Amino acid sequence: MGESPPKTSMTFASLGVDEALVEALAETGVISPFAIQGLTIADALAGRDVCGQAKTGSGKTLAFGLPIMQRTAPGSRPHYPRALVLVPTRELAVQVAEVLTPLAKAMGLTLRAVYGGTDLDADIRAFNKTIDVVIATPGRLIDLGNREEIFVSDVSTIVLDEADRMADMGFLPQVEWFLRRMSQEHQTFLFSATLDNDVDHLMRTYMNKPVVHTVESRTVTVDEMIHRFLQVHEMDKAKVAAAISNGVYRTLIFTRTKRGADRLVADLKTYGVKAQPLHGDLRQNARERALQQFTEGSLPVLVATDVAARGIHVDSIDIVVHYDPPEDHKTYLHRSGRTARAGESGIVVTLVLWNQQLEVEKMMKRIGVRQAIPEVFSNDPRLADLASWEQAGISEAELAT
Repeated sequence: MGESPPKTSMTFASLGVDEALVEALAETGVISPFAIQGLTIADALAGRDVCGQAKTGSGKTLAFGLPIMQRTAPGSRPHYPRALVLVPTRELAVQVAEVLTPLAKAMGLTLRAVYGGTDLDADIRAFNKTIDVVIATPGRLIDLGNREEIFVSDVSTIVLDEADRMADMGFLPQVEWFLRRMSQEHQTFLFSATLDNDVDHLMRTYMNKPVVHTVESRTVTVDEMIHRFLQVHEMDKAKVAAAISNGVYRTLIFTRTKRGADRLVADLKTYGVKAQPLHGDLRQNARERALQQFTEGSLPVLVATDVAARGIHVDSIDIVVHYDPPEDHKTYLHRSGRTARAGESGIVVTLVLWNQQLEVEKMMKRIGVRQAIPEVFSNDPRLADLASWEQAGISEAELAT
């Protein structure tokens, strides 16, 4: 899932990847390395600390996954894994595990993903046996560490995946809790879309002369999206969202709160729209089922909170709807980047109540979008085809208001 990053002319074998791993990749249809893989794998296999700056969807999972599989010896002691991958969300833990499981099997390694929302006792039982590679969210890893079910003293490789998102989500104290306990010699990989502030602190404090590789982002820019800001009325707001989603194949809607997501899903269903929520209060199997149905196309509308949506990397999302306007321009860009992926077009719609207009206008200036915020109602036929409405343009009279 996710956008297709640029490939290189080199091969995995030329980067030093083991033949068994090359064959395992070929069986899954992966033949040529993507740019971030071509830049980082050789240094990683040489044992250097590696920092990769690349957006989600750039191929970074294999960039750290292949070196881990090749450099990790099987046969770990119970409770003492030899490789550890930290990720910000449950969804990303599942995705990384899906990519790396066939590679682990090819090298005779055992692998397990552990994350909140699943049976903790099952994880505890699993660590009574050999687990060589652990993929974990910080919270579940802390739980297991506090119960002395997992120790990091044998870890020879640690990965901090999407480090900027872990910082944004407040996970750095938990991440550093483990890093401070890794006094043994080890290799560190860090992958992040940005390398400033907290991420720079991690690099300077916990990495040993890291080699830094950067792949220019192919993520859609503000100018490549169609932006619509619509003034709506509170009692008509859910109907507007329903009218918008009825005009396209796949819609991702953002709310600020879990309760708001549940309430909107219930409202959408009363208007004949098939929708499911995605937030942290749901059981993990419910989250995974909703995301899978949304990915496959059997669920046309997914209503998510910001944190839950961190693991959503789905192509062909036609419209992103900010049902609740984001708190700042960074959140707007994070949310909006879920559409217009892989070279496809995409529309971003923000629904604005009268008392939110001033803050939204400030945010629009930050992202460089200048347009009117016209008043609309749910029976407006233009809601069914917002792309055509945008192409028709906005009148100077509207811009003047």
